[in-house]
Amino acid sequence: MSSLFPAADVAASTPTARSLDDILDALGAEFAERAEQYDRTGEFPRENFRRLHEYGLLSLATPQRYGGAGASLPTLARVIGKISKGDPSTGLILTMQYLFNDLTARSTSWPEGLRARVFESVVRDGALINGLRVEPALGTPARGGLPDTIARREPGGWRIDGRKIYSTGVHGLTWLSVWARTDETPPRIGGWLVPRDAPGVSVVENWDHLGMRATGSHEVVFDNVLVPLEYGTSIWPEGHHGARLDPTFALWNTVLVSTVYDAVARAARDWFVAWLDGRRPSNLDSALSSLPHLQRVVGEIDTLLFANRLLLDAAIAGQVSPNEAGSLKYLVSGNAIAAVQKAVEWAGNPGLIRANPLQRHLRDVLCSRIHTPQNDSILLAAGKAAFAARAGGASNGA
Repeated sequence: MSSLFPAADVAASTPTARSLDDILDALGAEFAERAEQYDRTGEFPRENFRRLHEYGLLSLATPQRYGGAGASLPTLARVIGKISKGDPSTGLILTMQYLFNDLTARSTSWPEGLRARVFESVVRDGALINGLRVEPALGTPARGGLPDTIARREPGGWRIDGRKIYSTGVHGLTWLSVWARTDETPPRIGGWLVPRDAPGVSVVENWDHLGMRATGSHEVVFDNVLVPLEYGTSIWPEGHHGARLDPTFALWNTVLVSTVYDAVARAARDWFVAWLDGRRPSNLDSALSSLPHLQRVVGEIDTLLFANRLLLDAAIAGQVSPNEAGSLKYLVSGNAIAAVQKAVEWAGNPGLIRANPLQRHLRDVLCSRIHTPQNDSILLAAGKAAFAARAGGASNGA
């Protein structure tokens, strides 16, 4: 395996960074050629991940002391944007890889030997890791409540029983970080590491989604799964701050997931512009791109994407706080959806023909609303913050 990152994260001005962009452009174009096939079949994009591993991109967020690149958020976002423009399902699975590599690296509760084992498998084998949190009855834990997945302690380790849905990339994962609670009174809550091939782990292939189909976000069943005691990696009393979403994770998650869907909109924009430039109706002497009203539509799309670039660049530069991350997602995803919808509206029937990618971009970009936090939670939190700030200012003034 060759790596573009033999020693350290790269700066944007270095030759290595320029060659990284060249590689990413080539991979993005290659992945775009396979995206329609993976969308139709819903199969895990294994060839894409083989190629990513070939260039050391699966260990990009793995710390350098374990053999990875230890890349910063700007580099990770650049990779996610270019890969997602080719195939956003691959981009989303890769996003989860980066997020959980970083979270694992920063955790103070992981046993060092286990952490090293996981990272060794990432660097050597291209092993993938993701968190499994959502359940059929509970939904997303971001809205509160205890998981139904139970971890029971016994002398030989932990026995885990439960079900998880929306398990992104599960057919390609090596490690599952499973959100569960103990059977104690009161319960503890947190994450248990489970090898994907552990006895008792099975996949119910029920992901038949309109968009992001190649994420393969199937249901996973845990039936009396035994893991060692040390695999209870992050377990906290209910209500403890450690059981809540890590602020850095939340911000990085918002930036990278939003980057995925911004990339979808940019792919749609590029197809639309090329189609306008190549479409020459018999009643015109020139291409559709010569018509002022269609030039204005492209201008509207580009302005929406310009706003997204400014927002994401600000967040990557550290100018957006974790408390503002939801507002960032709301704006970027809304702009991305609006941009693709404009392209579909003005393309007419060609935009909805299965042979053209624009309809796939529309189906994919609509999935941006699904990710945590959802729009209603974002706006409610922003409104509460406004009144809390007003109350605080009045108290200080008194």
